[in-house]
Amino acid sequence: MNNKFYDITVIGGGPVGMFAAFYSGLRDANVQLIESLDHLGGQVSALYPYKTILDVGGHPGIQGKDLVKSLKKQMHMMHPTIRLNQAVRDIIPVDGGYQIVTDQTKTYTKAIVIATGGGAFNPRKLRAKNAEKFKNKQLFYSVHNLDQFKNKTVLVAGGGNSAIDNALLLNKVAKKVYLLHRRDTFRGFERMVDRVKQSSIELITPYLIRELNSTDDGKLLVTAKKMRTENDFRRIKVDDVVVNFGFVATNQAMRKWSLKLKGLLRKVDVNQQMKTNENLVYAVGDVAKYKGKDTLIATGFGEVPIAVNSIMRALYPKRRLPIHSTMLKH
Repeated sequence: MNNKFYDITVIGGGPVGMFAAFYSGLRDANVQLIESLDHLGGQVSALYPYKTILDVGGHPGIQGKDLVKSLKKQMHMMHPTIRLNQAVRDIIPVDGGYQIVTDQTKTYTKAIVIATGGGAFNPRKLRAKNAEKFKNKQLFYSVHNLDQFKNKTVLVAGGGNSAIDNALLLNKVAKKVYLLHRRDTFRGFERMVDRVKQSSIELITPYLIRELNSTDDGKLLVTAKKMRTENDFRRIKVDDVVVNFGFVATNQAMRKWSLKLKGLLRKVDVNQQMKTNENLVYAVGDVAKYKGKDTLIATGFGEVPIAVNSIMRALYPKRRLPIHSTMLKH
């Protein structure tokens, strides 16, 4: 067994987790990152690679896949140990820190930064007749390849930023795009909603998809019912349907750890230094909870230096804390 202690273990390989590994390296910490998926990027890579992210400083707008690519490049500058496809089964307090037990190995760390986002996630499914029959054939929950929809007629269902972004992206390659939402108003950024309204995308509101059926020519017949009516239906023939209803996330696995983290019903309670109730265990990004929190990627990025610098002060109190980025090593 290797009893080497890492200074910091980052749990979670999404955008905030990758930035945490990078920033830890900037502080000369010996760091490892553990991710349960077989790839980095978390929900952004898995569900929203083409989503336009607007809340990252210095980027007027950047697609999720490009942000992940840039974060990977930035992180690898610090040469952290990356462990993919490893689920953390337990975190056990030991002398000098913690033992991290995954389904593949055991390692040791002095401090922990939890950056698991909302936890394990799955897209919210379309609850319509025959939906499962067409899943991954003509019904999709994310857009991974725009060329797949080239010159097709596509219906996007949803009312948030992801649905809006996908509709705008698909409108560049598809022959026709519909955007269907069960309400008359959308939940996305106002500027992006305005872009949709000014585009050739046809809005179908307030409707809810009730049934999917094949047509004789291989198309998909979408039957949608107008909200608050009994028999007002609309039928649209399309090639594909893309559903963006958000996702269902759970941190159930964290509840099995030997750590007794507070606030685990949904998220983890932290203080102003992003510290949990456990010694040298911190949380950043969507998993961290405190009064006034906004769950944005930009917020998570800002929480990382607070957590890492707090850890390094505790581990190495004689080291000078960098105040400005110009004081960091290059």
